[in-house]
Order: sequence, then C-alpha cells, then structure tokens
Amino acid sequence: MDFEHGKLVRWIEEKGFGFIKPDKGGAEIFIHISAMRGMSRLPIVGDIIHYETSLDDKGKFRAINAKIEGVAQVLTVSPIDRKRNTQYTAYHQQRVNRNNNTYRPPYRKSGSRFIPVLLVVVAFSIYSKFSEQYQSIEQSKITVIEPTKPEQHFECQGKVYCSQMTSIEEADFYLHNCPGTKMDGDHDGIPCERQF
Repeated sequence: MDFEHGKLVRWIEEKGFGFIKPDKGGAEIFIHISAMRGMSRLPIVGDIIHYETSLDDKGKFRAINAKIEGVAQVLTVSPIDRKRNTQYTAYHQQRVNRNNNTYRPPYRKSGSRFIPVLLVVVAFSIYSKFSEQYQSIEQSKITVIEPTKPEQHFECQGKVYCSQMTSIEEADFYLHNCPGTKMDGDHDGIPCERQF
C-alpha cells in the first residue's frame, strides 16, 4: 500500500476522530485516533497527515497507519512485550535477592491505616480553633444603643405651605391635624414630597 497525504480539516477531540482532505482530491477520509499510534501529540486541524487507506465494515474509506508530518513518534511497547519485560524483571529481582542472602519483607502501606485517624484529629483541631475564635468575637461584641430622638411637640399655628415647614415630621403633623393645609398635591397622604 502506498502512503497518501492530506490536510486534517476537522477534528472532534472529545470523540477522538476527524476528517482528512486528500491532496489528490476526492471525498474526505475518516480518521480515528487509534490510526495514529505512537504520535507524541494529538492532531490539530491544519496538520498534514500521511496515511494508508482501508475499507471499514460499512464499505467506507478510512485512514490507517497514520503519521503527523513533522511530529516525532514515541516508542510503544506491545502488551506481550510489556508482560515479558515484567516477568524478566521479577525473575531477575528474585536472583538478586537470593545472591544477597538478605530477607526483604514485602512493602506494606502500614501508614495508610492512620490516615483517617490523622484526618479526624486535624479536623477536630481546626474546628476547636475556629470555635474559640467565634466565641471570643461574640464576647467582644458591644451592644450599641442608638439614642432616641427627642419627641417634638407641634401646634397648629396657621402654617399652610411646605416652605413654612422645618421638618418632615412637622409637615406630617400639620397635614393630619391642622385644617386648610396645602402640602399634599397628589393626595397620597405624604406631605412635601419634593421638599423632603
């Protein structure tokens, strides 16, 4: 099979596939991330892709054995080689241990039993600290008593207009207690709205 090349025109990262526009023309070619094994980075729209084509189960062309132009390949290890390597490492370690004639007990995570206890102790100490601070803040609060306003005594003295009033309280008194006032033009019960 000959390698073809084209530009990656669409890439859907969440789903791991995209489409290549072949340089020789024709329909776009589907490409899945699995076709680019060993690439040191994910493809980006605009990358030049070198690939072979193959028919999928539905009879459509798709890219296989693809490489991104100018991007290094990373050495990949097959699952079989990884298993063989693990078996060799274990065998070699046993021989080294026998030759040194020293006993090495298996590694145990004994400290993991104490992590929950440690978390409880830390949480309790933090709670105690903040509880003490909160109590000290509550104790240091000073009750502020606002001074009461002295009661004002008004008398009907013939004042009729807002311009004659010295406060909203006085205007309110005149509106509700004195006859002939002209301080509530919109008749909503609130006197001298523009002035006060």
